[in-house]
Amino acid sequence: MSTTQFSVLIADDEPAARRGVRQLLAAHPRFVVVGECRDGAEVLTSLDTLHPDVVFLDVQMPGMDGFEVIRRRTPERMPMVVFLTAYDQFAIKAFEAQALDYLVKPVSEERFAATAARLVRQLGSSAPAARSGALVVTTARGTVVVPLEEVDWIEAADNYARIWTGARSYLLRESLQVLEDRIHDSGFVRAHRKALVRLSAVRRLITRRDGDWVAVLASGARVPVSRRRRSAFAAAIRTMA
Repeated sequence: MSTTQFSVLIADDEPAARRGVRQLLAAHPRFVVVGECRDGAEVLTSLDTLHPDVVFLDVQMPGMDGFEVIRRRTPERMPMVVFLTAYDQFAIKAFEAQALDYLVKPVSEERFAATAARLVRQLGSSAPAARSGALVVTTARGTVVVPLEEVDWIEAADNYARIWTGARSYLLRESLQVLEDRIHDSGFVRAHRKALVRLSAVRRLITRRDGDWVAVLASGARVPVSRRRRSAFAAAIRTMA
């Protein structure tokens, strides 16, 4: 088992919040805190001197907020960014800034563990990190950030889009057409008029007795492919080979 450790910078103007991140990280020994910052100017300096693998970045800090830090540094020169904030309204902007994740305080140990696991997968990969973005949905329990690479398929549901990740689904108040325009470059393609499929989730295409196609996904879900969409769908699948 790999024992590689990853360096972490914590940026938050509240000492209690910085302690909270340290306490959550204590359960994940592969992450080592190398520094703490109270404002954006300190973050920029620390990025140059400490070269962390990950920065837990507060959105609202004195003088320069987290988004301005990324703008000045440029996303390409940033380490992995996990936003940590008390406000959920910045989530979409955070993923536009190529953040890996967005945590809303107070953060549960379970939610933090999921983020830590994603960080380990990305940092431990020899391939460049894929920050394809995410969808932000509102549930009865609060805001949920669903990374696009975890979405299997999406179906139209009246004025909503239903997002499927394995056996779990979320409702997003957005039309399928608008959503398709937004995530098309992230590897999603129409299977039929009311369904988008993530191409990398497709495991095989089968032909039913009536001649219709069905895409079988890694989750076990089966999504029909309309005859009108066959050619484009098959061509998209070939590009993934």
